[in-house]
Amino acid sequence: MITTWVRRLAAPLVTALVAALLVAAPAPARAAEGRYAADIRRTEYGIPHILAADHGGLGYGYGYAFAQDNLCVLASWALTLRGERSRHFGAEAMSDDAVDPIPNLASDVYYKSVQASGVLRRVLARPAPHGPSPELRALVDGYVAGFNRYLSDTGVAGLPDPACRVKAWVGPITATDVWMNLLDLGRLGGSSSFKEAIAGAGQARENATEPGGPTRKVATAPGSNAYAIGREATRDGHGMLLADPHFPWHGSRRFYQVHLTIPGVLNVSGGSLYGTPMVQIGHNTSVAWTHTVSHAQRFTVYRLKLVPGRRTSYLVDGRPEPMGRQEVSVTVSDAKGEARPVTSTLYTSRYGPVLAVDWTERTALALADVNAANLRFADEWLAMGAARDVAALRRAQETYQGMPFVYTLAADAGGQAYFADASVVPHVTDEQAERCRAEDDPEMLVLDGSTSACLWGRDADAIEPGIFGPAAQPRLTRADYVTNANASPWLTNPKAPLTDYPRIYGDTATERDLRTRVGLDMIARRLSGDDGLGAPGFTLDTLQQTASGKRNLGAELLRPDLRALCRARPVLTASDGERVDVRRACATLAAWDGRARLGSRGAVLWREFFLNLNGPHRKPDGALGPPESWWKVPFDPERPLTTPRGLDIANPAVATALADTVRFFTTNDIPLTLTPGQAQWYGAVPVPGCTEGEGCFDRIRTGGPLDENGRYPDVNTGSSFLMAVELTPAGPRTRTLLTYSLSANAASPHHADQTELFSRGQWVTERFTEAEITAYPQMATTSLR
Repeated sequence: MITTWVRRLAAPLVTALVAALLVAAPAPARAAEGRYAADIRRTEYGIPHILAADHGGLGYGYGYAFAQDNLCVLASWALTLRGERSRHFGAEAMSDDAVDPIPNLASDVYYKSVQASGVLRRVLARPAPHGPSPELRALVDGYVAGFNRYLSDTGVAGLPDPACRVKAWVGPITATDVWMNLLDLGRLGGSSSFKEAIAGAGQARENATEPGGPTRKVATAPGSNAYAIGREATRDGHGMLLADPHFPWHGSRRFYQVHLTIPGVLNVSGGSLYGTPMVQIGHNTSVAWTHTVSHAQRFTVYRLKLVPGRRTSYLVDGRPEPMGRQEVSVTVSDAKGEARPVTSTLYTSRYGPVLAVDWTERTALALADVNAANLRFADEWLAMGAARDVAALRRAQETYQGMPFVYTLAADAGGQAYFADASVVPHVTDEQAERCRAEDDPEMLVLDGSTSACLWGRDADAIEPGIFGPAAQPRLTRADYVTNANASPWLTNPKAPLTDYPRIYGDTATERDLRTRVGLDMIARRLSGDDGLGAPGFTLDTLQQTASGKRNLGAELLRPDLRALCRARPVLTASDGERVDVRRACATLAAWDGRARLGSRGAVLWREFFLNLNGPHRKPDGALGPPESWWKVPFDPERPLTTPRGLDIANPAVATALADTVRFFTTNDIPLTLTPGQAQWYGAVPVPGCTEGEGCFDRIRTGGPLDENGRYPDVNTGSSFLMAVELTPAGPRTRTLLTYSLSANAASPHHADQTELFSRGQWVTERFTEAEITAYPQMATTSLR
């Protein structure tokens, strides 16, 4: 029975439930005999607070709430994970993978091959911590039951979202779908970036040439910013945390904001990726944590030496080994709706799947993914959510050792700030990498697969063979701060550079990108009080203001020299030889406030100049290539926070980039004063912000270049779930913002309500305690029994 009522009627019953649970907190186990019970209480912007007596009930309430807001997205993604998109949408249409969309047929072949491999069955058969705990299994089962309960109650014809209402492909999900989603999330930095290469391996073998195979492609994982602030850097001596993940704004990799409570067992609030029944980035009463994408490698590629005349056998230590053979059948519908099976043959090696890349008569490549069979991170997130302090959070990470591709930054109420690359990393030492490297590829580590001496090693403290243990991981605990913006661990805190770690975790003493540099500069200015936000030290207000300042470090470093160019040469030559008067453009850039606010006049002109400056340039021989460095002062590893800097206006690429930019604007009658609020949108909502390449902290990225009408395609990734937390002795004080809002349903009142806040620079004050939740006048409760 489902009952919805307003706060006046619900509060007494909810309060009674909480009181009863607090008296005798239940053991964290599946609801008895498969029965589930939960309350979903919604506050501002539809944010759900799920209250249950056990993990099964918690998953049940969460699955139901998520389905209310985003059923269509997960129903579509379930088809992807099952390898059934070609049957419903055709083989040539693109998949719904927001990170790396590929044709449906290739996607289906890849996911069918994962299913046929039996890897999920084997992982689920293992006991914790190698396989899922009973609590996690109950949570997943409850989530599936809750999602399906909503679909059953509503019916496909009654779904509120027109995107999938009455669609034949919509149906219940299974626990396998959720486990597959988790497995695929773990593979995001590895196998999931090679889907086409894995799915096309059979065709590559049949059509092998010298040299053969398609171009290699490695999908880029989403990025993020994070601060963990310790007691020495905050005004009141409390621990604080800023989370700013940069994930897609559409599809299955969006965050959903949720508060999950089992009284006496779990009380965690934050961001949870679609289809995952736990919080990945969040806080409890005394600890807050977030993640940024790690620089460490998640895979190695092995170059196989093939047996002469036998392209499906390879040599290891001089002995032949046959490749494994996997037949995968996918159902494809043609234009008439008639279904037919398409069978593909895939090949595997001792290292992993064989790729459709450089498969010749003599060699082939195989992918070894360190997360190929990893679900440990799901229990790790549950344990982190229950941690009381940074020390307990660290113990949780050492127990499960499952973080798939992210750094962890955390702070606690005692004022400790913590950084770790506690992610799963292939055990390849620097010596082994040098000895076994088969080719010099800047994007991936290619090792010699013809000798067992190049197999991954192992550490005594590692939970699994083939990975580094906790003792080898880059870690830093401070009382001032730690930070990361997807750079290597080196300058987590410039006062204590990290250098003693294997190079597979990342580099040291190399140039930092502008987003990393602006993030570090923002901290330094806040600690010195030179940022205009008042006395030194962070408060919750100044943490929020710092994070959303819309600074553009590239402009700060380069604009003074550009002004000198403008004064000296008011007419410049474009790349085709045309002469362009740049005086009005120079005046616009000189008057620009240097920010990326909605009304910042000249911000888009600067972006287009910066993009042209970094784009391909014509060489003396007529070929296009990257420009020579236009920095005036080159990078100096002794001064990594202030170099490179300045604009070398003697470099002809600078003048050409400005001339080409101004001509594009004037030719298309685009105002030189074009603002972010005029040029970039998410649906009907104008969006502030700029790109990471320019040196912007809370960055955004659009779906393509500026068009001739002065508008970018819609924003498709960037700052997604913003969270600023102050961990006080009285409990957490938190402000959040889900930039693309809670629901993907365009008809929902919560489809763009928080996006409008983002547009105006506003955040949401979180309700975390029972008193805060029940104090919301319009609270609506759905009670599931």
